[in-house]
Amino acid sequence: MLQVLDPPAVRRWSRLAAETLGKAREEIDALNVFPVPDGDTGTNLHLTMLSAAEALDGLPGDADAATTWQTLAQGALLGARGNSGVIVSQALRGLAEVLRAAEGRGADLGRGLVRAAELARGAVARPVEGTVLSVLTAVAGAVRGLTGDLASVARRAADEARSALRRTPDQLDVLARSGVVDAGGAGLAIILESLAAVVTDSYTGRVDIPAPAHRVAPEVGPEVGEGPGYEVMYLLDADEAAVGALRGELDALGDSLVVVGGDGLWNVHVHVDDAGAAIEAAMRVGRPHRIKVTYLVGSGRTHPAARGRGVVAVAAGPALGAVFEQSGAVVVRREPGSSPPLAAVLAAIREAGTEVVVLPNDSGTREVAAAAAEIAREEGLVVSVLPTRASVQGLAALAVHDPLRRFDDDVVAMTEAAAHTRHGHVWVADREVMTSAGLTVPGDVLGVIDGDAAVIGTGLVDTALEITRRMVSASSELVTMLQGVNAPEGLARAVQDHLAETRPDVEVVLYEGGQGGYPLLIGVE
Repeated sequence: MLQVLDPPAVRRWSRLAAETLGKAREEIDALNVFPVPDGDTGTNLHLTMLSAAEALDGLPGDADAATTWQTLAQGALLGARGNSGVIVSQALRGLAEVLRAAEGRGADLGRGLVRAAELARGAVARPVEGTVLSVLTAVAGAVRGLTGDLASVARRAADEARSALRRTPDQLDVLARSGVVDAGGAGLAIILESLAAVVTDSYTGRVDIPAPAHRVAPEVGPEVGEGPGYEVMYLLDADEAAVGALRGELDALGDSLVVVGGDGLWNVHVHVDDAGAAIEAAMRVGRPHRIKVTYLVGSGRTHPAARGRGVVAVAAGPALGAVFEQSGAVVVRREPGSSPPLAAVLAAIREAGTEVVVLPNDSGTREVAAAAAEIAREEGLVVSVLPTRASVQGLAALAVHDPLRRFDDDVVAMTEAAAHTRHGHVWVADREVMTSAGLTVPGDVLGVIDGDAAVIGTGLVDTALEITRRMVSASSELVTMLQGVNAPEGLARAVQDHLAETRPDVEVVLYEGGQGGYPLLIGVE
C-alpha cells in the first residue's frame, strides 16, 4: 500500500486509467445522452487519458514529481477529446498544480482534488449540474480537509465519485428520462477508481458502472433537440488576456463551451451552428491548430448536400476571378494582402459539389482553406486543398482538371501541374525593405521568383525580362502572364516579344488579371 503518490505511481495510474476506460468505452458511449446524444464520451475519455499516459511513457525513468505531473497535464491537454475529455484534462491540471510541489501524501491528494474541481468548473462557460462537474464537486467536498493516509483519501474520493454518479439523474432530467447516469461522470469515476486501485494495490480487472440511485423506466430513446450542428475543437496559441475575449465571443455563438489550459496554450471546445465563425474568432486572437470539426448527428440538424465534382479558386480582384470563372471554377474573392472569410470558402465548397478541389493561390490563404475543408469533410464532402501559392499555379492546375477522371487521379494531375509551374512577379517598392537580393528603396523594381527576391532593378521591363530569362528553361512549354490593373503599356508585350525571339517553341498566354500591387504575374510550366 502506497504512502505517497510518487512519479512511478502516477505513471501506473495513468496507464491503468487509460486501459480501464478502454474496456468500458462502449458502455460509457451508450450512456451519452447529454449535451448531444452522439455516443462518443467513452471513446473521448479513453483517448484523453491514453494521450496523458503516452506522454509519461516518453519521460526518463528518473523524472521528478514536478516534471511528471506537468507532463501528465500537458499530455491530457494536447490529447483531450470532446466536452468531457477537455474538462477531465483541466481536472488533471488542477491536480498537477498542487502535487508537482508536494510530497504526494493523503492531505496533498485531497487539496489537489479540490483544486481540480475548481479549475474544471471555472473552465466551463455555463456549468450544468448532473454532469462530470457535479461528480468532481462532490468528490472535492468529500476530501476537503482530510488528513488521513493516501489510501484512505484515494478510497474516499473513488467511493464518493460512484455515489455522486448515481445521483446525476436526480440533477439532470434528460438522464432520468433515459434511465442512465452521466457518461462523463462515469468516466471520471473509473479514473478515480483506478487511482485508488494503484494506491491500495487492489485492481480486480472488473469495470462496474453504477446504475442510477432511483431506477426509472427509460423512454424509447433519448430526446433529441434542435441543438447546434457542429462540435468545434482546436488547440490555440494565445495570450491569456486574449482568451477572455474569445470566451465571450464563442459563448455568444453556441453552447457547451469549455476553454482549458494556460501558459500560452489552450484547448477550446464549443458546439455551434457556424463552425467557420468559431475558428475565425480564434484566428483573431492567436494561432489555432489541430482544428477538428465534427458534425453532431444527434443534434437534430441536417447537413447541406451538394452534387458532382467541382473546383474552388481564391482570387484577388474581380478580373482575376473572372479568369478562373471562365475556366469553370467557383470563385472566392479576397482583398489583396488579406485572406477571405472562412465562411465564404466553406460556402463555395458546398456550392461546388461533393468532390471538390480547392485552389488557395496564396500562402496566407491555405490555413483558411484547410479549416473550411475540414468542416466540409465532416458534412460528408470529399475535399482536397492543393498547395497553390500563386494564381498562375492555380490556373495551371485548373487547366488539367478533368471531372471524368477518378477524384484521386484528378487531384494528383492538378497537383503535379501546379508543382511544375514556377511563379514570379515584379513589384515597385514603396518603402525600404531588406530582401534576400539586397536592400530596396522606394522606386526600386523588385523581381520575385518562387516567393524569393531574385532581382533588384530600376525599370519594370528590364526586371520582368530578367526574371523571365531565369524562370524559362529548356523544358519549359507554357508561359502564362497576368497583367495588373496599373501595369504600364507595353510591359507584357515586351516579354511576349522577347519569348517570340528567343523561345519561339514556348506557348505564351496573356490574361487581364486586374490584380493590384503587382504589375505583372508570370507563370512558367
